[in-house]
Amino acid sequence: MKKLAILTGAGMSAESGIATFRDSDGLWNNYSVDEVATPEGFAANPQLVLDFYNHRRRELLKCEPNEGHNGLAALEKDFHVQIITQNVDNLHERAGSSHVLHLHGELMKACSVKDKNKAFPIPPDNPDINLGDIAPDGSQLRPYIVWFGESVPKIEEAVGYVELSDIFVVIGTSLNVYPAAGLLNYVQRGKPIFLIDPKEVQTGRTDIKFIKKGASEGVKILIERLKGL
Repeated sequence: MKKLAILTGAGMSAESGIATFRDSDGLWNNYSVDEVATPEGFAANPQLVLDFYNHRRRELLKCEPNEGHNGLAALEKDFHVQIITQNVDNLHERAGSSHVLHLHGELMKACSVKDKNKAFPIPPDNPDINLGDIAPDGSQLRPYIVWFGESVPKIEEAVGYVELSDIFVVIGTSLNVYPAAGLLNYVQRGKPIFLIDPKEVQTGRTDIKFIKKGASEGVKILIERLKGL
């Protein structure tokens, strides 16, 4: 069974109703990155940061996986599929994907401010983190999110998956955010690369097969093209 590594970004979940950060109506238009997505922002105003992620968590609970998520899960019948996602939602898992690596953390988990590597599930029926909510080590709980300025601890694991893949797929990301964007450089020479995005994505490479569609339609086309490989 061939190994299929798939990198997904915000465009993967946009059709499910999850707002992206960089589009014209994106989240960064309402909040400054420095305010809600950095350790310094959390130190300066933890209540604002907790409120921001509490709201995002409640919005996620209203969303469902789209046909793109479902299509990737279905590929497990014919391929060993490893999802590497920049998204913090859990829609890949809810669609049925068995192997999902979250580079930037998970919205439905919390961690201690003293130890960002140990995560605790957040129950859907009580999805808020509040000031005074304490981790087992006695420190304040915070979102289990990799903020700007923090290291991406799972990037080396992701590199390993890409290096071993027989086919590499990119869906719904502009490839502007590093280190995730650099995963493209670890695909073995001659291995097929597909990129699904309705917008123009500049890669500087000539060996990529582009599918200029949204996630749901693009994954349908991808599935057909994979049948010949």
